[in-house]
Amino acid sequence: MDRRDFCTGSRSRNDYSRMMDDNSTNDWPNRVAVITGGGAGLGLATAQRLHRAGVRVALLDARETVLDEAKKRLGERVLTFAVDVTDFSKVDQAIAQVVSAWGRVDVLLNSAGITGQTNIKSHEVDLADFDRVMAVNVRGSLNTFKAVAPHMLSKGYGRVLNVASIAGKDGNAGMMSYSASKAAIIGMTKAMGKEYAESGLTINALAPAVIRTEIVAAMPDEQVSYMTAKIPMKRCGTVEEFATMAMFVLSAENSFSTGFCYDLTGGRAVY
Repeated sequence: MDRRDFCTGSRSRNDYSRMMDDNSTNDWPNRVAVITGGGAGLGLATAQRLHRAGVRVALLDARETVLDEAKKRLGERVLTFAVDVTDFSKVDQAIAQVVSAWGRVDVLLNSAGITGQTNIKSHEVDLADFDRVMAVNVRGSLNTFKAVAPHMLSKGYGRVLNVASIAGKDGNAGMMSYSASKAAIIGMTKAMGKEYAESGLTINALAPAVIRTEIVAAMPDEQVSYMTAKIPMKRCGTVEEFATMAMFVLSAENSFSTGFCYDLTGGRAVY
């Protein structure tokens, strides 16, 4: 094998050129995105950006009321599903309806997540609460990936972004359950990225620090102050900043990055 063959691996150079032509971001209007936790926060902010680019978006969220409001904001080219992401059968049914309506799934953003109990020591954690955090944050992300992956693989193209957290890298005191779940998301992303590296799918994670969302608003002030004090920029991030970075990671141009955890921490992350 000469060096040119070695550098292109199992795909020829023309294969990659053709893939980029077929999947350029100018083609956003032909795309279909599935977004969990899509009724509010990070999910809705990214849905709005994708929708403005012409993408058809399917929002999954356990809260029907926020889905109704999100649909009113977005208007046409939107499907909503009141689904608990921990229930694979319900998730799979929702994805089947998306594919039946629109024929494909190109983008998956796993942003559904909960913090669980916060501002407590690990020995005080309620085990049922721990299990629920792991179920929503980790099992939920796996469930949606399992449901959409066959459809992406059939097209030879897909972009998956799992929402991690700086807590998954550094560990936030008082948030053991959440920190453990986000560390699991990072490990899962790295494994998936390697497994599907030659399939046309890229699978990455994005680890924000504190972002102004309703989840953060529900935390005790001491917990938020503790987390924000660690950020060199000395402020929270915004959902718009998250959506801007997510748009790049989910784009066709981001074609040689997979199994990676991107940083969005105002300088906090050190690796």
